Amino acid sequence: MEYKCQKKCPFCLSKNTIKKGYRRGSQRFICQNCNKSFQNKRRPIKLQKTIWRSFVYKRSTINQLAREYQRSSNWVRKQLESYRLPVRSIASCSTVIIADATYFRRQLCILVFRSNELNKNILWREIDYERIDYYYRARQKIEAEGFRVLAIVTDGRPGIRGIFSDVPVQMCHFHQKQIVKKYLTSNPRLEAAIELRNISQTLCNTTEDNFIKALDGWHTKWHEFLKEKTINVETGKRCYTHRRIRSAHYSLKRNLPYLFTYLKYPHLNIPNTTSSLEGTFSRLKELTKIHRGLSYKLKRKMIDEILSK
Repeated sequence: MEYKCQKKCPFCLSKNTIKKGYRRGSQRFICQNCNKSFQNKRRPIKLQKTIWRSFVYKRSTINQLAREYQRSSNWVRKQLESYRLPVRSIASCSTVIIADATYFRRQLCILVFRSNELNKNILWREIDYERIDYYYRARQKIEAEGFRVLAIVTDGRPGIRGIFSDVPVQMCHFHQKQIVKKYLTSNPRLEAAIELRNISQTLCNTTEDNFIKALDGWHTKWHEFLKEKTINVETGKRCYTHRRIRSAHYSLKRNLPYLFTYLKYPHLNIPNTTSSLEGTFSRLKELTKIHRGLSYKLKRKMIDEILSK
């Protein structure tokens, strides 16, 4: 069925056009002046955007999209590769930074700086390994764009603290608990390990003074126990018997100056974990995991899309 419309013909610029039905889901027009058919110029761009969003956010696979649009898988792949991500602009400001990196099966590592005030990722870049100099370059980059770092929340890498020594540094409580868990396991058997793990579990619900008091009390109680040594049968050398418990305790002592920074600067509203960024990483991996076997270029494009939101 034909309907009159005011669509301008791209060939003769006449508005004497009519709708001429659909072809493969696209509205077609015909000009009664020059008798040429055409479709909306913006239609391919809109179509690419629709396919892209279905692919990224609605979890539609390439084969599913090919069946939906009655096209080949190569055509769908071409639409995805041709789609251009919109240019994003964020106004610079003074902000607390949440910084961390995530790996994709050791093949790809992405470093992300997230603004706690804006609740947006302001910088991300691909790195080969989580080295300290990448954090230094990332800070230089955001400051060159006009951002001012008020404080930073990190996973506790010692070198990062040196880069941000001029601002308050908060050690993520979740990462600290995971470090203790690595040494003591989730279900330790020794009484000293059980008590130390219970103390670490109170991180989010206690003050610095109470935590220091509990940790010092634990160390006083188990001081002699921690000094015990045994002889290594293979090497014949004496070593500490409870090395893992000592390592867990040392980790808490070493990171103690950075565990309660968020309470010392209440006006900055510093979070005590990197959960905001960890949630982004979880969503990122969940969406990319659906599309196995993606080319590197398409996977990076997908990562850029998700992190830009």
